[in-house]
Amino acid sequence: MTNSSTALVTGANKGIGLHIARQLAEAGLTVYATARRPAEVPDLAGDVRTLALDVTDASSIGKAVAAVDELDILVNNAGILAGEGDPTTTGLDEFRRTYETNVFGVVAVTNAFLPLLRRSAHPRIVNISSGTGSLAGSGELGRPGTGASYRSSKAALNAITIFYAQALPEFRVNALAPGLRRTDLNERARTAEGDPAEAAAGAVRLALFADDGPTAGFFSWDGTTVPW
Repeated sequence: MTNSSTALVTGANKGIGLHIARQLAEAGLTVYATARRPAEVPDLAGDVRTLALDVTDASSIGKAVAAVDELDILVNNAGILAGEGDPTTTGLDEFRRTYETNVFGVVAVTNAFLPLLRRSAHPRIVNISSGTGSLAGSGELGRPGTGASYRSSKAALNAITIFYAQALPEFRVNALAPGLRRTDLNERARTAEGDPAEAAAGAVRLALFADDGPTAGFFSWDGTTVPW
């Protein structure tokens, strides 16, 4: 990966996504910082270009693709948490809303930008997942975590990460478990002590992997492997 590379980050107006965009720009890359409301993206140093992108809207995705000339790195960061109950108390609408952004939105955005990524000499895809999406971890009785809709959506995202890596062997495609960070995801996250910039550094490391780096992996923010 070189300083002339171009990256696009979804959900880059706040939280981990904002720090990913900032750190990629600090590394010398051209960065498309995208959000549903791009005016909410703070001014960042470097070659940062704000762009409207709603990952649940096909028209918005199409307009974003048309605005980008080249792309080496796609960071699928945008995500929501709708409903925090178990499967018996979480409504179908909450499941649908969560999956529309966390799963279907990732597939829609990734597939839309694939023609640009295929032209890159060093294509990278980083999916921001969650340690709570680990099926192995979920099997530990009494493990605290977010709701069934969110956790299952991240488990699905992990599977999709593997499938993209298998379909695109010339790419490096990996998922990141950022850890509990101070974000607006839910009340627990809003009061967390974890620095989102620290998690962003883990995503940037995956984005800048060498060509012989791992693919189809699930990594914690500190670089260690997370069980699927």
